[in-house]
Amino acid sequence: MLLMCRGFRGADFGWGAVGGVAWGESGVCDVHVGFDGSAEGGGGFACGHCESVVVDAGEYGLGSDDVVLLKTPVTFDVSVWELFWPLMVGARLVVAEPGGHRDPAYLVDVIVENGVTTAHFVPSMLAVFTAEPAVARCVSVRRVFASGEALSASVASRMRGLVPGVRVHNLYGPTEASVDVTFHEVTDADVVGVPIGVPVWNTQVFVLDGWLRPVPVGVVGELYVGVCSWRGGIGVGWI
Repeated sequence: MLLMCRGFRGADFGWGAVGGVAWGESGVCDVHVGFDGSAEGGGGFACGHCESVVVDAGEYGLGSDDVVLLKTPVTFDVSVWELFWPLMVGARLVVAEPGGHRDPAYLVDVIVENGVTTAHFVPSMLAVFTAEPAVARCVSVRRVFASGEALSASVASRMRGLVPGVRVHNLYGPTEASVDVTFHEVTDADVVGVPIGVPVWNTQVFVLDGWLRPVPVGVVGELYVGVCSWRGGIGVGWI
């Protein structure tokens, strides 16, 4: 697997070419992982999802005092930032037991015992999680991210009400566009619905008609995503 991280240098974090991580002069981080788990090996593949981790690192201010809960199965793209983001900034990573992401009571215990500050939920699971009264014990949580489905205003509001001060972020985007392409922090104004927000760094979104022309505000169209590649090109795809 080849993960390309653009926008910062390994030297900024005191990292060198260690364990299959090589930092180029352009600031691109190449992480080579074979299917056998070795640092380099045959049968690997390439993906650009590490750009999502760079975006998260710059936008949400995760620090060395944070604790991230890794509960997403590695077959789901969100696990990329759950795994690599804390390792990039020196935060602590807590790995949930297999299947634990389906058990709200177990998740509450893990969060409380480890002082978890950052976690991700698919909105339907967040609805189940917030139905657990013990969630009010999760006072260490500072950030909750939701993606993969539409986030309802009621679920987001319930999460914010159970843990005062928690920031709930709605993320949107297809796997093919490096996990997330838009973001929005839920506010008190989001009472009817939660918008998908604005484009993340290095990304543009367009609402176009059937002839690929921009539509006026309020007119229904199709959403297109434009992402600038690390080589300088621009790709546009339909969602």
